[in-house]
Amino acid sequence: MRLFRILKKPITTEKTANLSLVKNAYVFEVSDDATKIDIKKAIKEIYWVEVDSVNVLHTREKFKYGRKKWMQLRKRSSKKAYVTLKDAKATLDFTITK
Repeated sequence: MRLFRILKKPITTEKTANLSLVKNAYVFEVSDDATKIDIKKAIKEIYWVEVDSVNVLHTREKFKYGRKKWMQLRKRSSKKAYVTLKDAKATLDFTITK
């Protein structure tokens, strides 16, 4: 599997920014068929850092009704990976890749 197909995009929110400062962990949206080992290899190859652990989370599909009763909005299901780095001083710069 190609490295850039495994990691779709980094998730940058207020919660993930605090997580990166406190626990040195980063959150990525990953492909549905990626395993923890694939994610760990992709982070190592693209960002040149050592990975301590990878936790994977599946989000389910959610539905929400709009202004009218027949209008239904859908949030697609996705897969997230919480990546913790070994070195406490190491940081990921999402603008620089190999």
